[in-house]
Amino acid sequence: MSSTPSSQPDSVFILSVSSDIGEQLALDYLRRGRRVAGTYRQSLPPSLAGQSNFAGLRCDVTARECRDQIAGFFQTQDFRWNIFISCVGQLAPVGNFFENDFEPWAQSVETNCVAQLRALHAAHPYRQTDRISHVVFFAGGGTNNPFRSYSAYCLGKIALIKMCELLDDENPDLNVFIVGTGWVRTKIHEQTLAAGQRAGASYDLTRRFIDKNEPGTGYAEIAAMIRWGIEQGRTVAGGRNFSVVHDHWNNPGSELSAALSADPDKFKLRRHGNNGSKPHRP
Repeated sequence: MSSTPSSQPDSVFILSVSSDIGEQLALDYLRRGRRVAGTYRQSLPPSLAGQSNFAGLRCDVTARECRDQIAGFFQTQDFRWNIFISCVGQLAPVGNFFENDFEPWAQSVETNCVAQLRALHAAHPYRQTDRISHVVFFAGGGTNNPFRSYSAYCLGKIALIKMCELLDDENPDLNVFIVGTGWVRTKIHEQTLAAGQRAGASYDLTRRFIDKNEPGTGYAEIAAMIRWGIEQGRTVAGGRNFSVVHDHWNNPGSELSAALSADPDKFKLRRHGNNGSKPHRP
């Protein structure tokens, strides 16, 4: 693996390219002349069908056989990625933990974390090994407070945040980070509306967001945040959890880069207000 930039153009693999964010990221990279591949569960967005620089794989990332499907897809397409982006996310089941059936709850935790890591594990051997490769996940609510009625979604995403740090620690050839988008106008909100009062206060917040046609975070902002994390590299972005809305990554980005380079603990999952690290005592 070389620390110098490769002459190869970026090749981007997107889990759940049929999601609203995944579709828009794919289109953004295609407009920039990149080669893009992605998974979809049921149908490929019409905007991507027939694109000459795009290849799609129909597979359910929550199914274990998807691992072999992804490996076979890379072999058949002769595809070597250097950017891996997972856009998988599931809010349901919505409601308090003890009010939900356990098995759907456990499956949601797996969807929001383990299934995505299984796909990354399958894709890992097919990265471009002459350069740093970039892995991007999406975070969810509950990082700094309880996320009432969404425990499965919250728990899965929190695990992803920590896994980014673990992967960063283990793999010097990967730049792994996770991005919190804030409110985005996507179809995932339909799960909250379908849950009704089981969603608690989030139902009214979501209903108001939809009905007032509030713009929320734009797809262009999300794409720009990801490009920034990739351009900054491991020292700045590796293992960290970013917020598109609240972090000053674009104004002025240089100050944030310097702060993160100077402190390896910033923007990571940590205890707050403790007495610092102490040697383990049995």
